[in-house]
Amino acid sequence: MTKAEILKAEILKQYKSVRQFAIEMNIPYSTLVTALDRGIEGMAYGTVIKMCDKLNLNPVDFTPLNQKSILGGKIMENRVMQYYVKLNKLGRKKTLELMEDYAQLDKYKAAEED
Repeated sequence: MTKAEILKAEILKQYKSVRQFAIEMNIPYSTLVTALDRGIEGMAYGTVIKMCDKLNLNPVDFTPLNQKSILGGKIMENRVMQYYVKLNKLGRKKTLELMEDYAQLDKYKAAEED
C-alpha cells in the first residue's frame, strides 16, 4: 500500500468520511481528495505530520503508533506539553493537581504493558 492508501484507509476507519476528516483538520476537501488519489508527496510536510498525529500514525512509515513505541510516547508527551504551555499559572497548577488525583485512581492508572 502507498502512504496515501494507508492514510485513506485509516481516515475511513476512524471517521465517517474523508469529508468529515477534512473539516476536522481544516483542510480543503478537494485538496485532501486530490492528495489521497495522486499521492501525498505534494502536500506540505506540516500538514502530513498533523494528519498523522490526528490519526495516531507514525509519520515516518505510517504504521499505527502506540504508547509502547518510543516515537509514540514522545509524540504523546509533545501533545500534552503543547496544551500545557498554553495555560496560565492557575491553569497549570490545576492541571497538575488533576493529574495527581487521576494517577491515584485505579481506573486511570497505566498498566505495565502500556
